[in-house]
Amino acid sequence: MRPNTLREKQSARTVTHVAEFLRGANSVGLPGSIWMWFVSLLIAAVLIITMSVAPAGAQDSATQVPSPVEGQVPGNSSGATSDSELWRALKSGDRLSTQLQDERAGVAIQTNGQDWRVMRNGPLTNYSAWGMLVTFGLLGIFFALRGRIRIGHGGPSGETISRFSLFERMGHWLLASSFIILAITGLNLVFGRDLLMPIMGKEAFSIMSYYGKYIHNYVAFSFMVSLVWVAITWVAYNIPHPRDITWFLKGGGILGGAHPAAKKFNAGQKIIFWLVILGGFSLSLSGWSLLFPFTTNHFADTFAIINSVFGTDYPTVLTALQEQQLAQLWHGMMSIFMVCVIIAHIYIGSVGMEGAIDAMTTGDVDINWAREHHSLWVEEEEARLAKSSPPSTQPAE
Repeated sequence: MRPNTLREKQSARTVTHVAEFLRGANSVGLPGSIWMWFVSLLIAAVLIITMSVAPAGAQDSATQVPSPVEGQVPGNSSGATSDSELWRALKSGDRLSTQLQDERAGVAIQTNGQDWRVMRNGPLTNYSAWGMLVTFGLLGIFFALRGRIRIGHGGPSGETISRFSLFERMGHWLLASSFIILAITGLNLVFGRDLLMPIMGKEAFSIMSYYGKYIHNYVAFSFMVSLVWVAITWVAYNIPHPRDITWFLKGGGILGGAHPAAKKFNAGQKIIFWLVILGGFSLSLSGWSLLFPFTTNHFADTFAIINSVFGTDYPTVLTALQEQQLAQLWHGMMSIFMVCVIIAHIYIGSVGMEGAIDAMTTGDVDINWAREHHSLWVEEEEARLAKSSPPSTQPAE
């Protein structure tokens, strides 16, 4: 093997000189043992001096390796990047090359997982609890101050008018029941470990959570179907109208003493409708990402649109794991928001207002209730019924 470095060449020359010295010593006739002892000391001293005096960076120019420049390391042994840059890439979740078929296996370290865990177990859980408590508190205060909203015009008349058909009520109750199931099973994932497990025990809680997860996953599809059902059925009645401004200015009848004129849905009901439809759509998108993980790029695409519209600088290149973490956090936040909205909706549609729940049970409401809250719709219905009913015939004299 040819010596490659200056240090190796110096060592080779030293050995050659020592060999020549030994041959000269033998020609003089000194005893071999003395010469071998002397030569051994000499070789050791020369080698030590040679190895220590030779500069550490002295190398043959033909094979000289460049010093670290701009993050590179000698020999480019770490892929032309320094260890610090390599670890930054690993910690940020960058995907490296791998022979495994699953490309996600190339992600060795992802510290965003720690950020997700802290956010999920900290602010998300705390704000969710406070959000629901505040909602119940505000409704309690409103009920204490306002009481139950009674039917005006002398109370119930006993005469009813058809408000919602069977088809409309089926879509509503499918959406309502599926959402309630999803809310209960979802809230268990957030609060169950702290609230229920100490009461039920670990084994019972584990079984309940196990089956609750599957119930949550499959009921989600009925929620999506009923969401489309309700949207198609009622979207025409919930288009914003200038009269809605008057409804808001009068507080839906709380201010001024009289209920503003409204058609089939008043401004408050329109708000509930759009919150449910848009919020449910957002829940469905994030839920789909969780049901079928690593198959969507909803957040990267959304950030790109937001950046193009508002000139922001949100990241548009996200790893598969980052997409999943954002989907889980967004799904949790939107779920709590929707729970608070539905709590308010249930209150006003049941104990908060007399006669309102009949619209979704029997489909018929008291005529006085309808005239008070939806006077324009009552006029349209009465005109339609009068037009469709045959004229009465007078008997011939």
